[in-house]
Amino acid sequence: MLQQLLTVTELGGSRREIGLAHGRTHARLIQRSLEVYDRLFHDFVGIRWVRARVEAARFGRMIERGFPEILEEMDAIAEGAGVEPLDILTLNCRSEISLTRASGGCSAFALQRAGTQWLAQNWDWRTDQLHNVVVLKIRGETSAPLVSVGEAGMVAKIGLNAHGIGVCLNAIRSQTCGEGLPIHVALRKILESPDLESALAVASRDRVCSPAHFLVASAKGEAVGLEVHPGEPGRLPAEGGVVTHTNHLYAPDATAQVEDFPRADSRPRLARLDALLRREPAPSAPMDERALFEILADHDGEPLSICRHFNPAQPPEERMETLFGVVMNLTERRLAVRHGKPCESEETLVVTL
Repeated sequence: MLQQLLTVTELGGSRREIGLAHGRTHARLIQRSLEVYDRLFHDFVGIRWVRARVEAARFGRMIERGFPEILEEMDAIAEGAGVEPLDILTLNCRSEISLTRASGGCSAFALQRAGTQWLAQNWDWRTDQLHNVVVLKIRGETSAPLVSVGEAGMVAKIGLNAHGIGVCLNAIRSQTCGEGLPIHVALRKILESPDLESALAVASRDRVCSPAHFLVASAKGEAVGLEVHPGEPGRLPAEGGVVTHTNHLYAPDATAQVEDFPRADSRPRLARLDALLRREPAPSAPMDERALFEILADHDGEPLSICRHFNPAQPPEERMETLFGVVMNLTERRLAVRHGKPCESEETLVVTL
């Protein structure tokens, strides 16, 4: 498939101004995302877009309680893209609708080395969404500038802000869904947080209505894995400056409350991340962006590898591939992303705050 180069979409102003610009700039990609998720919802949970909109409507009330101002931005995205507000709400609740039967294959890690705090991950999903990936640089009126790499029409996914707060995401397959913020709305609230305490409070105070793993870190050298769900999140503290995660729950506080159904590749990828990151060099040795992209490009144990390629042996709805790799230097407020598989190109888009 012909690869398109990513560019940065700069958005600013009020919630409405940010949303309108997002919708107008990426109207074609948003329309394509709606078509993609119509197919994905059918493949994953046997429903079409019309039924998915009904499912999504109830999450609007949860957002109204926990992050009401983001609804204005979502409505403006819809206006700018020429779709209905409920379409954008449904898109932003796609995890809650689709991840009861299928999960992505993302591999994420935090690494603190020689005074620099890193966050990195591959985002693995269906190839249908490869060309609907966008990089948003947002300068809002009420929060610090932020950068988010995600899907057109969605308010956030993976990124960092000018305070040095960053977040990665791992999908968790589970039939649990309760009260709280939808995953991608919670990610945006984390990216608007001024400090680590506020970011962690999104999971512990606001709560997240369906299970996922948020890997949150700060430029001060702090990192924690949050296995979020409607109850108190499971916490995974850094050990030797390292936190690793794939697509299964393993914090005791989370596994005691939530049942998950991971894919067979999740544990092998986690073991490989640990083998690569918990070996020498020592925590005092420096690390660089290129070396971290090499980890994201690792094929050990393929097809159950960190860098994921098309695998015809899997059922069609489970054929996940790496759609982008991202490396964030929180200390320098620098985000680097490679669109597609990080093993196939060194073309890197860099955004700094």
